Formats: sequence, C-alpha cells, structure tokens
Amino acid sequence: MQVSGQEAEARYRTLVAELEAEGVRLLPKDRVWHQRVIDVLLTIVTLGAQGSFLDRYVTTIGRTIYLTPNWASRTAADRYATLRHEAVHLRQFRRWGLVPMAVAYLLLPLPFGLAWFRMRLEREAYAETVRIQHELGGRAATDAIRAHVIRQFTSGSYGWMWPFPRSIARWYDGLVDSLDHPL
Repeated sequence: MQVSGQEAEARYRTLVAELEAEGVRLLPKDRVWHQRVIDVLLTIVTLGAQGSFLDRYVTTIGRTIYLTPNWASRTAADRYATLRHEAVHLRQFRRWGLVPMAVAYLLLPLPFGLAWFRMRLEREAYAETVRIQHELGGRAATDAIRAHVIRQFTSGSYGWMWPFPRSIARWYDGLVDSLDHPL
C-alpha cells in the first residue's frame, strides 16, 4: 500500500495536534543551547563518528521533541514516521522518568560498545519506524531502510550501542516477517 503525500500530511498534522494536546513541545534543535552542547560533546567522544546530531537526528528528552533545522523541508511521510518513532520515546520517558531513563540510555551497562539499555530503548522506537514504513510503503519500504537501521545500532551514530549486527538483522527480519504475515 502506498500512502499519498496528502494522506501523509494529514496523518502528520493529526499527530502533531495530538502531541501538542498532551503538552509535548516541538522545538528547533539548533536554537536550544543544551542541544548545541550535546552536539559538540558527541562529536568529541565519538571522535567525529556522530558529527551530525544537530542536523540529522530528532531527539526526545522528557516531554520535548527537538527537531532538526531541515524539519520543514522533509517529506510529510518522513516527518510523520519520525514523530511516531519519537512518540515511543515520549512513552518511555513517562514510564521510566527523566533521570532513570537518562541514566539507562546513556550509561548502562556501558556508555559505548555495549549499551544494552540504549539498544533496547531504540529497538522499541525503531520497531515503530519499521511498522510505519511498512504501513506507508509495504515491504519495499522496509527493505529500503534495513541497512540504515542496522547501521544505526552498530555504528557511531548511537555510540556503537550494539556490536552485534547479525542480532539486529535477525530482529529486523523477524519484525518485517511478522508485518508481512500477521497472525
């Protein structure tokens, strides 16, 4: 199933209205001082491997979603899918609380290389990304993002949070198979 640009725009606008009604703030990331500081720190600690935090990665902290500078120029389908991913993080913050979520996400068991909690939290959010891609564009859409998603988990993008690409590939493929063949 392909969703038209108008349908994606309608879904996006509805989702924004729902988030704002819940008190979620959507702010431009590059205009928030602590997001600029995080960008510099991530570039340093990842030796440049995560040098695009400010420009490419939408980020959720607590009840605020920090949007990239190019947000308005993204397609409606991309903005919708990204906000659905970030809505998972909003639920995680509600469930765990700001400090426990931050500690688990950033430090446990290790901040780099084996960040099991970060992997699990992102896996939950990326599962939503995969579901949305499947909903918007079917198997072709999920096939198109497979390598990117696996790379997010195993590269410096998230601090090499999980060094086992085959386990991420198995998870991804199992998820897509379940979407292709629901019970």
